[in-house]
Amino acid sequence: MRLAIVRQRYTPYGGAERFVSLALDALRAQGVAVDIIARNWQNEAEGIKCDPFYLGRTWRDWSFARCVQRLIASGRYDLVQSHERIPGCHIFRAGDGVHATWLERSEKPWRLSPWHRYTLAAEDAMFRHPALRAVICNSRMVAEDIARRWPGLTDKLHVIPNAVDTAHFHPGLRAEHRAALRQKVGAGKTAPVILYVGSGYERKGVATLIEALSRMTTREAEAWIVGRDKDEARYRRLAENLGVARRLRFFGAQAEVRPFYGAADVFCLPTLYDPLPNAALEALACGLPVVTTTTCGAAELIRPGENGALCAAKDPAALAAALDALLARDLLAMRDAACASVAALTPTAMAERLLALYRTLLAGGEAAPGRRL
Repeated sequence: MRLAIVRQRYTPYGGAERFVSLALDALRAQGVAVDIIARNWQNEAEGIKCDPFYLGRTWRDWSFARCVQRLIASGRYDLVQSHERIPGCHIFRAGDGVHATWLERSEKPWRLSPWHRYTLAAEDAMFRHPALRAVICNSRMVAEDIARRWPGLTDKLHVIPNAVDTAHFHPGLRAEHRAALRQKVGAGKTAPVILYVGSGYERKGVATLIEALSRMTTREAEAWIVGRDKDEARYRRLAENLGVARRLRFFGAQAEVRPFYGAADVFCLPTLYDPLPNAALEALACGLPVVTTTTCGAAELIRPGENGALCAAKDPAALAAALDALLARDLLAMRDAACASVAALTPTAMAERLLALYRTLLAGGEAAPGRRL
């Protein structure tokens, strides 16, 4: 079996890239020949560079798509699985969800920009293309959304969630890192720490978290922001204006996030829209209760009161109440439930489900759609 996985650009902090890295290791261990097709891919020796000239992100995506389409047409690969919206791919992994849904949730005028119009058109063309044989969704939320918008795809939807490496992310990180990291940043031993991990602050609700921090009754609580955003200064100003700047720490993007999971008490991701964020899975694997929104695929793993809490997006009052309620509980008693909620999401299990899908497609059959997370 020769498989190509398409991802345009690599960043070591990206959730899609962490999925691909786990999938590559697991698939290759089972004898699958896998190439990466990308403009660039860090530390990846085997792959195809597809990097035509461009100016601006619309041309960037268009030119990359044309390059990939030529490789598909060459017949070099048995299956081409794209993580980008490219008409003509055999398998699409909807790791970023549905772009049309994100634009509706964002409620911003820039949704009508040339790049967004191009992305919407490419998404629709891809989902209607006759070459598309399967869509991998990492949550039921995404599968149901695609089925609603493109009813003809219902039988091609397969829910295969992201994997999490529980040998790498585990509750033992608390003993390894909590005291040392807290001392290093001057947080103290007992201050409740609410951890956020992710880039793209607007989409992932950092403004809501900052406002919620200002409303919380647990005044000693701190919020730690790990991630990157070009408008970080705006969020710092918001914290200043709300009087919580001293309780908010920005750490930037981190290649190694495990010390932060070990030092935190609660993980919070008040995202507007997120199919299934790896950071939430990693936090649960580390035994942290997770607070997220009902428009996040990770909500399907949360049992309120047992391993976290849920609230609506853009609702700082509800988020503040949820965080206060969690911090008032014995968080260590919730550790086992948090870990158990992701125990089945191993790289091996993910690879087995992917391989079963690939083999069925190569045999010319129709794989039964998966619905359970």
